[in-house]
Amino acid sequence: MAAAAALARLAAAFLLLMVQVALLSHKDVLDVFKTFGRAVRVALYAPSEPLLDYNMVIIFIMAVGTVALGGYWAGSRDVKRRYMKHKRDDGPDKQEDEAVDVTPVMTCVFVVMCCSMLVLLYFFYDHLVYVIIGIFCLASSTGLYSCLSPLVQRLPFGKCRIWDNSLPYFHKRPQVRMLLLALFCVAVSVVWGVFRNEDQWAWVLQDALGIAFCLYTLKTIRLPTFKACTLLLLVLFVYDVFFVFITPFLTKSGNSIMVEVATGPTNSATREKLPMVLKVPRLNASPLALCDRPFSLLGFGDILVPGLLVAYCHRFDVQVQSSRVYFVACTVAYGIGLLVTFMALALMQRGQPALLYLVPCTLITSGGLALWRRELGMFWTGSGFAKDPPQPSWALASAEGPQPLRDAEATQPQQPQPSELAEPEDAAGVSPQDPTSPAHCAPDPAGLPGASA
Repeated sequence: MAAAAALARLAAAFLLLMVQVALLSHKDVLDVFKTFGRAVRVALYAPSEPLLDYNMVIIFIMAVGTVALGGYWAGSRDVKRRYMKHKRDDGPDKQEDEAVDVTPVMTCVFVVMCCSMLVLLYFFYDHLVYVIIGIFCLASSTGLYSCLSPLVQRLPFGKCRIWDNSLPYFHKRPQVRMLLLALFCVAVSVVWGVFRNEDQWAWVLQDALGIAFCLYTLKTIRLPTFKACTLLLLVLFVYDVFFVFITPFLTKSGNSIMVEVATGPTNSATREKLPMVLKVPRLNASPLALCDRPFSLLGFGDILVPGLLVAYCHRFDVQVQSSRVYFVACTVAYGIGLLVTFMALALMQRGQPALLYLVPCTLITSGGLALWRRELGMFWTGSGFAKDPPQPSWALASAEGPQPLRDAEATQPQQPQPSELAEPEDAAGVSPQDPTSPAHCAPDPAGLPGASA
């Protein structure tokens, strides 16, 4: 009877206040006790959660690892592209994608498109979210193919080509192993698209596809100067701060447009989430996980924007032969900026614009290092990039991932000795008695990896 009376008093109190809730926060519980006294014996509340979760460690490793690997790969690939640009390879196995240099006009257009898309998503989220999901599936499968193709090319089987045909892409007769890789990447993307709302495991596929997409973007998009890096980072710095801290004063709900779009509007009928984030579930044991599995998020922009600066630093390191000091310093600065972001998130308990902390850390570190080394002029304008730079021994192997040396590359023509100059030569000008000459040691082009059948 006493318990029933307590429940009746609690129900009467909530009916009087006209508050219909299914879950009360700890603060609300304290307010109920303060207003009605300790006579209330039954209440709903949300247990307090730790400020930081262990999943932040996983997000930190994925973000810093992606920036470091993408920046290193992009810089090495750019060096190889500059060294080999005079050799035109239009064969069917051409895997080199031309890099896209970002200009100031492209930066402005990109920022305007980002602002427009963010506002459109805020007002038409339920319709445009499926467009973003489709774009992510297409882009992530392309990125996954680009990341795995150097590894697949090392396989000793599947080198045969498909038959002659007149199809738009297959007329180049790709290798069977590369065709199977493309089908695998598309299948992974489709599986994620179908089961994207399975919170137990779909986030693993989303993170893997997202990392592949970021690596592909860092490899393809190229900032030619530190001036272009500064312009892009500062403009997106203002963009991020505005849509997180300023837009709450412009919306009726009082929530920022960036956070609403990233986490999904509360009034969304589809309950879909944007996939352009790395997401890791909370690892701390909490009773709230029975109702909903909360995730921690990090947007792709917080990886790609500083990652483009890291890639530029690596290219500059190679050109001035500075033992990758710019690359290492900028990568460490990114990691420090990310830690500061996590601290701000824990202290303020609200969504943070990560670029607010990442941009100053990376720009000040790289620019200050260039000033200290008295290379700020070259670093600012990119004048340290020679037209035909010397090719380091590691660049050819790292530009497209680890690859075995080809026979033709491993065999270097020997300089003729004075005693050999008097030997008779055949019509091609090659000594028939020299077993190390290119005429004897060069293999059949059809037997080389990547040669036409």
